[in-house]
Amino acid sequence: MNVDLEDLRAFVAVAELRSFNAAAQLIHLSQPALTRRVQKLEENLGVSLLERTTRRVELTTVGRDFLPKARRLLDDLDASLLSVREIAEHRSGLVNIACIPTAAYYFLPDVIATYSRTYPNIRIRVVDEGANAVLQSVLNGEVELGITLLGTQESDITFDPLVEEPFVLACRGDHELAARKEVAWQDLKPYRFITVGRLSGNRLILDLQLAQTDWRPRWFYEVQHLSTSLGLVEAGLGIAALPRMSLPAGPHPVLASRPLINPVVTRTVGIVRRRGASLSPAGQRFYDMLMQRWG
Repeated sequence: MNVDLEDLRAFVAVAELRSFNAAAQLIHLSQPALTRRVQKLEENLGVSLLERTTRRVELTTVGRDFLPKARRLLDDLDASLLSVREIAEHRSGLVNIACIPTAAYYFLPDVIATYSRTYPNIRIRVVDEGANAVLQSVLNGEVELGITLLGTQESDITFDPLVEEPFVLACRGDHELAARKEVAWQDLKPYRFITVGRLSGNRLILDLQLAQTDWRPRWFYEVQHLSTSLGLVEAGLGIAALPRMSLPAGPHPVLASRPLINPVVTRTVGIVRRRGASLSPAGQRFYDMLMQRWG
């Protein structure tokens, strides 16, 4: 069934004004053109919607039933078009972002604050999860953008680096290693080492970059989250090698960090997107702000 939206508008105008002449003036059509539009709609539907008399226009029974449906259809279309226009002009919308927890704390707050001041009606949903889950959320189309440390080898992903940071030693301030300016990996051997599980992107980076060294840490405690590692370190249960941004930014009453050398192990955190997929206008602007601030 080929129903023209302009035919619907013509019918609604005539039905509401009960006059072809008044409706023609309202929608800026000649009366014969308006009549042809209504007749075409009736032919496509196979029913009469209007009864024409010499004095006025009345709705048929079918026309009275159809009028609210036609109004609702046109109202929904207008609302949808307005919503698309507002999104395109950055006046409304939703940005979905997945982010590893350490990066969420490090990268997002000041960018979100600036973004919300500029576009106060655009909502932002942040899904904080592990590096692999962030990558999968982007690949599955569940979010537009991801901030993670994996994805550089994925053919379906573009990876735009934001920052490269080293892994550092995390220990208590009263630990004997805290007295040094820097610590070699070999120096960790006598101490109980705390690591994250093998499914962690950080564990993968450590294992790969330390694979050719003479000695690698043999974990005593294994946890799933970096924040748990810090809790165990703070409790004096052991030491850990953590990305620098996962440690408190300022002085801490208990925790200390020292550079790890021989070798220096780093990770690169960046923005991942599906290759070839266009971002929404709201998502594109958020991406631009992230790159401007950190890229």
